[in-house]
Amino acid sequence: MHPEFMAVDWGTTHRRRFTIAADGTVVARDSDDRGILAVSDFPAEIAALRAAAGDMPLLLAGMVGSNRGWVEAPYVEAPASLAALAAALVSPLPGVQIVPGVVQRDPARPDIMRGEEVQLFGAQALGQLGNGLACHPGTHSKWIEVEDGGIARFRTVMTGDLLAALKARSILSDILAHDPGLDDDFIAGVDHALDASDLTAELFGARARVVTGQMSAAAAASRISGLLIGSDVRTGLGRSRADVVTLVGSPGLNARFALALARAGRESISVDGETAFIAGARAIMAAQTAGARA
Repeated sequence: MHPEFMAVDWGTTHRRRFTIAADGTVVARDSDDRGILAVSDFPAEIAALRAAAGDMPLLLAGMVGSNRGWVEAPYVEAPASLAALAAALVSPLPGVQIVPGVVQRDPARPDIMRGEEVQLFGAQALGQLGNGLACHPGTHSKWIEVEDGGIARFRTVMTGDLLAALKARSILSDILAHDPGLDDDFIAGVDHALDASDLTAELFGARARVVTGQMSAAAAASRISGLLIGSDVRTGLGRSRADVVTLVGSPGLNARFALALARAGRESISVDGETAFIAGARAIMAAQTAGARA
């Protein structure tokens, strides 16, 4: 079947392309490291994408629409619906559209997102998310409150970014050279972080446990992972009671957050992030078509 459109999830460091047929089937996919930080000539990159897409429309999402990307797509104001997102698509060239992000202008907790909104509405399209709380674990975890089918409020936690910084250049770098397990040490870190607000002290405490012989470096890496994710979950659950949280992300990271949520007495639903992105891209294109016909 002739494909209907190409959806591109274009982030800071990576890019994924999905060729989606008229019936929603993904007929081709690929990924590379051509995130926005690796691109110096956006017109050339766009020309290559258009050549690969042929006559298909292009739907670009993520950081490509930021002020550091190709063409800035202004944020949609929260509360933001799928229809509002589709109506605000930016078209810098015929057949090329960029998905806007979402901005929260609360003076006490201003926040922004780009790309996660596509996956959130994809989880809705898959029937995995109604009103309630969703979490997109990752470099910048997003905790999103959904009301009336739209993004009402959200909060970003820089957990993945902090972990990358600690691994790259900190007193904990040697410990974090070990892959953290999903084990009792991870759970102990989660439990501590859920009950206390001393994350930075406990991060150093992991090193002290290794130096004093109380813990191996591999075990300390698991504890640090638990501390970071437990703190993330504590922040995300802070505003209101949510008995079930929908996790939208990679299966491995979802599993870590699901265990942390279970320790906090919550259930979770796991949705694969790539599957959600494809469903979200389809939902946005359908909503735009519906809006144009109205």
